[in-house]
Amino acid sequence: MKLSMTDRELQFMQAAVDLARQGMNNGVGGPFGCIIVKGDRIVGKGCNSVASSNDPTAHAEVVAIRDACKNLQSFQLTDCEIYTSCEPCPMCMGAIYWARPKVVYYGATRHDAAAVGFDDSLIYKELTSPLHDRIIEMVNLGRDHAGKVFQEWNEKPDKIVY
Repeated sequence: MKLSMTDRELQFMQAAVDLARQGMNNGVGGPFGCIIVKGDRIVGKGCNSVASSNDPTAHAEVVAIRDACKNLQSFQLTDCEIYTSCEPCPMCMGAIYWARPKVVYYGATRHDAAAVGFDDSLIYKELTSPLHDRIIEMVNLGRDHAGKVFQEWNEKPDKIVY
């Protein structure tokens, strides 16, 4: 029996939610899970492991993207779908855009997450604030030297464009 698109999507979302619950209950990290699907096959998965790995970038989406890219031997997730138990934070959205999947399905919203202590509103505000108004000081230093590497990249004949 072939599943309808809605049943299929809901099953994959449930797998992401189950991964979130499993990671949370096993003390791996916060209540977030993510799977990446290509066709009808799960090619990557991850749960939040910030606390257990001491890695602030180990959000479920980033862990799942790393897993999928390793499994697919590609730095892009073309034709893949991301199912994540919660609306991605700004960092994860950046990683998602770099990975280039075709769609992201999310369960809970960022407001649901904020209600239980996972509030990203400061980061959203900071990203739209002028550099001189940000909480963490942003200082431009050594631009002339650093910019030369970009010029070298631009002239590199064997670069891999992404």
